[in-house]
Amino acid sequence: MVDKPKLAVWKFASCDGCQLSLLDCEDELLQLVEIVQIANFPEASKRVMEGPYDISLVEGSVTNEHDRERIQEVRKQSKLLITIGACATAGGIQALRNFANVAEYKQIVYPHPEYISCLATSTPISQHVPVDYELHGCPINARQLLEVLTSFVRGKKPAVSSASVCNACKIKGNICVTVAYGIPCLGPVTHDGCGALCPSYRRGCYGCYGPKETANPLALTHWWEKELHTETQSIKDLLRNFNGATEPFKKASEAYEE
Repeated sequence: MVDKPKLAVWKFASCDGCQLSLLDCEDELLQLVEIVQIANFPEASKRVMEGPYDISLVEGSVTNEHDRERIQEVRKQSKLLITIGACATAGGIQALRNFANVAEYKQIVYPHPEYISCLATSTPISQHVPVDYELHGCPINARQLLEVLTSFVRGKKPAVSSASVCNACKIKGNICVTVAYGIPCLGPVTHDGCGALCPSYRRGCYGCYGPKETANPLALTHWWEKELHTETQSIKDLLRNFNGATEPFKKASEAYEE
């Protein structure tokens, strides 16, 4: 009998939402354990098997020195390392610190800032170790995660769509919130994965699934300024969100610095 691949799930700086997305699969999770052995998943079980692991899922960003060292150990124990969610792939919402002075904020927020030990930035896992695959989203799409896991177990390329949120809107028959209602929307430059959730409720896309390949957010925001008369601060707020530290969104938002 061939042993099933060992799966480990690791948490760094995050809200646990992406791990919960996997647990929410319920029936599909039962099918998943037929092809993998869940060896290390503290969110789901107290049982921890020793590595090495065939597949590691990593949620969360690196925000302190301890985690910067720990991710090196995780990489050494993992044949395949897959990052899941905006925190692990882009630094997450906590990467807003990258645009500020952390030392100053510690003085304002904490009565004893000398007790707070953290890095000046929140960074994705790929800035510290080689990553074999990135699955974007805040939180991730559970169906996409199952596709990624089963594909790697079977030795094939995951069939995860690279289409934009606009494509999902067309499929659902949504009225374009920008054209019809003048609402700024990052859908044209954002990966689909949510099924156009926000535009389906007459709200602009917030970029939860990160920028598409070769995205040009600045061209889009310039159009917002010209045609929608969107204010500079509103543009920065939209760009500096869950994936604000990704290069396309970061570069575009910095163009609006005073």
